[in-house]
Amino acid sequence: MSKSLYETLEVSPNASESEIKKAYRKLARKYHPDVNKDPSAEEKFKEINAAYEVLSDKEKKAQYDQYGDAMFGGQNFHDFSQSQGGNVDLDEILRQMFSGGGGGFSGFGGAGASGFGGSGFGGQQRYQEPNLDIEANVTIPFAVAILGGSHSVSVNGERFDIKIPAGVKDGERMRVKGKGHAQNGRVGDLFLRIHVAPSPEYEREGDDLVKTIDVPLYAALFGEKISVQTLEKEIKLKIPQNTKNGQRFRVKGMGAMNRKTKQRGDLYLKANIVLPKVEDLDPDLVQIMKEKLPKTV
Repeated sequence: MSKSLYETLEVSPNASESEIKKAYRKLARKYHPDVNKDPSAEEKFKEINAAYEVLSDKEKKAQYDQYGDAMFGGQNFHDFSQSQGGNVDLDEILRQMFSGGGGGFSGFGGAGASGFGGSGFGGQQRYQEPNLDIEANVTIPFAVAILGGSHSVSVNGERFDIKIPAGVKDGERMRVKGKGHAQNGRVGDLFLRIHVAPSPEYEREGDDLVKTIDVPLYAALFGEKISVQTLEKEIKLKIPQNTKNGQRFRVKGMGAMNRKTKQRGDLYLKANIVLPKVEDLDPDLVQIMKEKLPKTV
């Protein structure tokens, strides 16, 4: 049975949860539109995110492992997404598949309407109100997760913007009122599982952020102020004399918002000392360095 979602993430069908997550982060960094300017990178990035949304969800993964690419009409995942048209919304396709709109592959949305069933007192039939809620996954940019902002989603055949609170974490669940199914004057809610796309520049450690910055050799040796672009603005960072490679500098209050305490974490800037090429240096300086620099630590 073909299972091309695993091929999309370049892992085997027996891959563990941690292996799937590691592969996803690696590929998402490689094909992120902010990093990869190839015109095809954006579609590849969407496919990677959509594959991860299924394989990172235990219930969806179990159902995909059972049916494989039969869910895509026997096509592999890439061909299926391309056959839907150039502007295909993969989030919407997956939502339909896992909420009863994809040829019988239901069980994960909130659309499992139930009619008359079960016995009440005296053998009477009992009516159950249909569940009009919808569950869906959405992947948001790293910067939006940290700073908050609006993000466009397409659910139930409708596209609209949702407000993302600052500091939201990967795996959190959000409720959007009145965006579920509608029936007989009743409207359900939308429950979104948030996935945060990895950043090519930042790592999140709790409420703190870590970014590696290039530091010229001159600044590392003698000290100097350098410009650093953060998620919010450009700042000036004072590099002290004798800075070592990997040394961290703390910028208070420029990390992620803690949604419980309403306090922001810190930003840590990690020095990557950039050495100049010897052939680009003045020959006299090279000769002096050969004579004066210590050969042992």
